[in-house]
Amino acid sequence: MQFSLRHKLLPIEVITLAYTLFTSLLILLFWGEIKDPAGLLLARGQHVGNMALAFLLYAYRPNAFTRFLRFLIPLALLGFWYPDTYEFCQLFPNLDHFFAQADAVLFGCQPAVTFSQWLPEKLWSELFHLGYFAYYPLIAATVLAPLLESRERFERTAFIVLLCFLFYYAVYLFLPVAGPQYYFHAVGQGLIEQGHFPHLGDYFRYHTEMAPSPGPQGFFHDLVEATQASGERPTAAFPSSHVGMSTVLLFLLWANNRRLFYVSLPFYFFLCCATVYIQAHYLVDVFGGWISAVLFYALALWVWNHWPGREPLKA
Repeated sequence: MQFSLRHKLLPIEVITLAYTLFTSLLILLFWGEIKDPAGLLLARGQHVGNMALAFLLYAYRPNAFTRFLRFLIPLALLGFWYPDTYEFCQLFPNLDHFFAQADAVLFGCQPAVTFSQWLPEKLWSELFHLGYFAYYPLIAATVLAPLLESRERFERTAFIVLLCFLFYYAVYLFLPVAGPQYYFHAVGQGLIEQGHFPHLGDYFRYHTEMAPSPGPQGFFHDLVEATQASGERPTAAFPSSHVGMSTVLLFLLWANNRRLFYVSLPFYFFLCCATVYIQAHYLVDVFGGWISAVLFYALALWVWNHWPGREPLKA
């Protein structure tokens, strides 16, 4: 097989490199304030190196598998970019007091507290926690299902999913909202019930403790708690990417696979409810997720449709 470097970067690689460069510049800008800036830059260098290796492997042996590898690496980085937002947003004063106050003013209560009190039974707890956990297989199913039918549709879907995620992460870099699980735990439930929402400043820059998930113990309750314990940070509450991205996924499923769309609907319903039920988000975060989903999906689709000179499928 003749080695060739005439292949172009794929759109999904370009947006990943752009986000990597953007956050690298932020690290340099906040070098004296950010925690372990050298380590963050080194990690980015390793990720770029992995992408370069996949590109070279495809240049040496262009086939369906090596092309798929060039998509898999940027998508796998989502697990890195999410907690990475915490390193940046904690440089700014926390805004949870504003969003908790907004919930109180708009809804006359704290939905993140009252929801689980209205439905404390184990059945409801398990259904909502199932919905919350379904987010991860829903992402995988949405991205991979088109691969069995159309590689062009798969590449479009993967690009839109990744770009929408990066839109959310770019917001989270500068919007320090931790969510009720962190904020209510930090200030105390008593103050929240009294309608007091103190400003915490840079508290979450030094504290990452979160309250346990509401509801009795159960399989999905414990599964969600274990998942949060392994990768959750006091970041990324507004707008809710769980709600926003699951809405984007439904848009894509409607276009790609109607059967899977209808199967996903009940999980989507419980997922949206669960974001407030388990106190991961304020209710205003949910509305923010729906609105941002429409905007981000439309923008990502426009970018894909107007991408100049996409490399055609040859393998």
